[in-house]
Amino acid sequence: MSDLPDKLILFDGVCKLCAGTVQFIIRHEKDSTLRFASIQSELGQRIFQEHNLPVENAQSILVTSNDNILSKSDAIIEILRHLKWPWRMGILLKIVPRFLRDWGYTIVASNRYRWFGKKDACMIPTADIKSRFLE
Repeated sequence: MSDLPDKLILFDGVCKLCAGTVQFIIRHEKDSTLRFASIQSELGQRIFQEHNLPVENAQSILVTSNDNILSKSDAIIEILRHLKWPWRMGILLKIVPRFLRDWGYTIVASNRYRWFGKKDACMIPTADIKSRFLE
């Protein structure tokens, strides 16, 4: 996966919860190193194809980290590592067994459109953050 930037977040671009989460990350990130692409983008689709990612991963935020693709709660914990205090303390979720973290994540992911809504199109980044979004 060396052709991909490290710390790339793939998110569901039509999910209101996901788009809101990206905005939250941008506001609270400590070092502006994370990059973003929607799963629906050309890059997102290419990553899914090249890495034979199962369709159920489209229900999950994905993060590239050190030549790995992290999903579900592992992706969230990796993102939390890049946030400012106090949000960074969320990495303590790591002490919860993965199967429990992922179970909670799956419940939210499976209901995200019903609970938070769905947009007609992917979010369009503003000019000041556009360079952080990859297509």
